[in-house]
Amino acid sequence: MAELAISNNIRELRFFADEMTQQELAELVCVSRQTIIAIEKCKYSPTLEIAFKIAEVFGQTIDEVFQYRA
Repeated sequence: MAELAISNNIRELRFFADEMTQQELAELVCVSRQTIIAIEKCKYSPTLEIAFKIAEVFGQTIDEVFQYRA
């Protein structure tokens, strides 16, 4: 399986947000913990809406949280 072109720094952002758990982030953006795990591991690309919500939780812009490489 090919690696997705979208990477992220969600794990690092969670760590610096008082070690927020994946479950806490999932509840804040209304998805399952498994979805957060898959996004963090670059196994799943989030919808634009979820990407905005995740960025908002951390007070970041989307391009500060997610990176696209062609």
